Amino acid sequence: MSQSSPLPSYIAGASPNPQANRAPWYKNIAPTYAGIFLWFVFWQDAVNAPNQGGLLSCGIGWALLSLVIAALVCHFLFYMVPGMLGMRTGLPLYIIGTSTFGTQGGFILPGFLMGVLQFGWLGVNVYFSSMALGEFFGMEASSVGVKVIMVGWGILATIVGLKGIQYVAKVATYLPLIPLAILLLLLAKTIGGVGSFDSQAFIAMSAKAAPSAPTALGSFGVLAFMLTFVVGFFATAGAAGVDIASNGRNKGDVSMGGLVGVALATVVTAGISILIVAGTYGSPDLCAEAVKAAGKDGLILQTPGLLKVIMGSSKGLIMFLLAIAALPPACFSSFIAANSFKTTLPNVNPFISVGIGAAVSILLALTGLAGQAIIVFKIIGASFGPICGAMLVEFLLNGGKWSGPRAGFNPAGWIAWAAGFVVGILPILHEKVSEQIPDMPAAPVAAFVVGTVVYFVCAKLGMQSSLVPLPASLADTTK
Repeated sequence: MSQSSPLPSYIAGASPNPQANRAPWYKNIAPTYAGIFLWFVFWQDAVNAPNQGGLLSCGIGWALLSLVIAALVCHFLFYMVPGMLGMRTGLPLYIIGTSTFGTQGGFILPGFLMGVLQFGWLGVNVYFSSMALGEFFGMEASSVGVKVIMVGWGILATIVGLKGIQYVAKVATYLPLIPLAILLLLLAKTIGGVGSFDSQAFIAMSAKAAPSAPTALGSFGVLAFMLTFVVGFFATAGAAGVDIASNGRNKGDVSMGGLVGVALATVVTAGISILIVAGTYGSPDLCAEAVKAAGKDGLILQTPGLLKVIMGSSKGLIMFLLAIAALPPACFSSFIAANSFKTTLPNVNPFISVGIGAAVSILLALTGLAGQAIIVFKIIGASFGPICGAMLVEFLLNGGKWSGPRAGFNPAGWIAWAAGFVVGILPILHEKVSEQIPDMPAAPVAAFVVGTVVYFVCAKLGMQSSLVPLPASLADTTK
């Protein structure tokens, strides 16, 4: 395809978000991202590594410092460039991505892939929300009642996402305050034990409760696992910064929106969760109850799992509130998937395409596969880490501006993504396929780095497809 080739209609007909529709960072960017991190599926795993002692094996201070590092990686490496591209152009991700993956390739990466992965998120949401509602109704996790809730929850989220997202958005502003209030309540109940927490004693308790568990992580292991957990969770939201920050007015909005909505929100939510777990096991009374409640898999490291110990009979009500607060994220996942499929599959009724995806989400929940949240984070990090890395290089090589769409399938972008994805998926292959396959610490970050380096090398070797001229209505987006 040459430079004179016509633009696909989905690009030629795009309309940038005008400045008149934009607002300060604290009205759009920051609250949107903060709501993502307040979802309990994120912060519940802030300590939950399978090793003895979890992510507290090197103490509270190192766990919190590792969290801060992970939060800054999300902000500076995964969010800022997509955010700047969105703010400067006012265009959505599926168009911005054509500069990295081509006018045809952009349909798939990041467009179609973003939609597909939303069903992974929907499955995770369906699973954990249904489990939380089951707690409220006194149902066993494996009961038919919980499975019925999963089906109903998935269908409800899909229907609302397709038809009624505007109504969910009205209450989504307030519902995220529920998990924040619960975190603060749990912190108030456990803060007295934080000063008495002893990481070595905690490792010994973990080893006694689960002697077959992997040995405790060292300082690098804690940092690597924290990066995997946080960055893997955030990767798609980082790329979506193109869409979110297109509502920002200037670079200051992009920067402040990310520092508050991404970095600070990450540290506050997951940091409080770390302190709650540490405070529980640092308190003699609560620790005794937590050890008694531990199952065959070892000590309870997920914050919601400690609710019975901390709050007693109020656990069911709190789980109900956490589930209700998780409804908007489920609906937003369906909404994003629907938008993606409407663009990439314009001739398919979205009720069919999204319905099939929702059915897969519900199946993932019913089988319990969606309950393995850390694995989901690893897959998403492997998928979007190299996308964000390649977009960063494209942005820098073009002087901090959007270069415009490239013809066909841009080889540099696709080679970079493939190389990064292979590296990012290694830990799952190591764990699920064969231990002979090498592991990769901090895999989502490694995938980002590989995607960055490979795209740069390919670009310098002349492996980028030619730019396609934009119509006059979009000419200003590359300035």
